Amino acid sequence: MVSIDNAVIAKLKRNNQIFEILVDCELALKLKHGENIDINNVLAVRNIFKDAKKGEVAPHLYDAFKTDNIEEIAKKIIKEGNVQLTAEYKRKLIEKKENEIIAKITESAMDPKTKLPIPQQRIKLALEQIHTSIDPFKPAEEQMKDVIERLRPILPLSFEKRKFNIIIPAQYSSASYGILKKYGKITKENWLGSGALQAEVEMPAKMAEDFIDELNKRTRGDVQIDEN
Repeated sequence: MVSIDNAVIAKLKRNNQIFEILVDCELALKLKHGENIDINNVLAVRNIFKDAKKGEVAPHLYDAFKTDNIEEIAKKIIKEGNVQLTAEYKRKLIEKKENEIIAKITESAMDPKTKLPIPQQRIKLALEQIHTSIDPFKPAEEQMKDVIERLRPILPLSFEKRKFNIIIPAQYSSASYGILKKYGKITKENWLGSGALQAEVEMPAKMAEDFIDELNKRTRGDVQIDEN
């Protein structure tokens, strides 16, 4: 059980009343997102408040929740309401989201001069220089465009694509399909009556050589690869 000093407030508005509880931030969020967490470990105190800061206990619990059970009410407040974040937990969320963005840039970008991948640490240092703001709750994909635009003045990035037409004989087609999905986006595919696969695959330029090597190994060289 978390101490009151380290607890945060989770609150829910119901029947025009505010109901608050004092909880462990991380455990409450895990419970909110579906993990099997013992509510007794989440609560700092076994009370439902109308104002937790003033210590004012909420009346008429049954009218609002159809139960007087503190544990059941606390779970509803956490799952249906809002959980306050500690500064430390928010920092962790921002760091996690930043790492997601960095990983996605590394996957698709390369240095336009050397044509080599850009190390994640180099991107991280560049992000620190531009002091960009990362939203911990917004998907990484939605933040990529803005982050990349801000990075480009201090870190040249190339997102050059390469596109290939592939024909894989029947004996290798099923086993090789995962390679196509692993390296790129399949923009066209056609399974022939013989079981052979014709496909068009687009991918970041920096991944092309590894893609060709792995596909040749899987098919023992019995594959047709033509670049568009």
